[in-house]
Amino acid sequence: MTTTLEAQLSDKLKVMDEIKDIGPKPADQEESSSAHGRTDERAEFPSPSGSATKIVPEPEFYDKAQKYWSEVPATVNGMLGGLGYISAIDIQGSSVFLREIRVPGNRLALDCGAGIGRVTRNLLIPRFSCVDLVEQDPAFAEKAREYCTSEDVAPGKVGQIYNVGLQKFAPSQQYDLIWSQWVLGHLTDRDLVAFFRRIKLGLAPGAFFCLKENVSSSRKTVEDKEDSSVTRPLDSYERFLKEAGFRIVRKVKQQNFPKGLFPVYMIACKPVSKE
Repeated sequence: MTTTLEAQLSDKLKVMDEIKDIGPKPADQEESSSAHGRTDERAEFPSPSGSATKIVPEPEFYDKAQKYWSEVPATVNGMLGGLGYISAIDIQGSSVFLREIRVPGNRLALDCGAGIGRVTRNLLIPRFSCVDLVEQDPAFAEKAREYCTSEDVAPGKVGQIYNVGLQKFAPSQQYDLIWSQWVLGHLTDRDLVAFFRRIKLGLAPGAFFCLKENVSSSRKTVEDKEDSSVTRPLDSYERFLKEAGFRIVRKVKQQNFPKGLFPVYMIACKPVSKE
């Protein structure tokens, strides 16, 4: 099985310049980002903690990402940058993670950066009575409604679909679980911490906020100019979560992904107690 996956990955990497995604990415971007002189081309954008992630100015950063995604097919393969065959492995890893943290409620979940609803349908709908989605792209949001309300899905499983970017989203309900996957690299550092703070207010008592993201192998943030995103080091997410008032409950690396991709980590956290 491993040999087959690696062979498939080799074929996929040949076309990665044509099909890229905030989802699983080849780790060689990490080396090429400095080799091609990208560092000098980036404008510094201050983070809330006083450091700086070097990316383009904020309006252009978000506009370029929105344009990129408007041209991506509304399919699982499109959502995963041409690596749609790893979806089952991804969902399996996330399922094990959720079983381990033992989410206390099963009433309502929120999928942030939902795309066409791949995670909603395969991970969240089987576990929750209802799932809300946040997705900026109108075509993806429409496809998510269709994909997650097909005949083999019980009626009422999909609640609200918020057609807005995470940099502007604020939850209006209390959720038993808020899940965010392969989307936070599209937020600037400042907006990421602000998003964490808003999400914290949308958690029911005892609920979890979980994120699943690519992380850079070095301690540097890596920029992808094509889809206008960044891949942060793991300790950046840990620092920003702490800054926003969260404590990390569990942290696990996704296993069984093909070689050559960025490491992917799942983090479960809860708000720091005020007591």
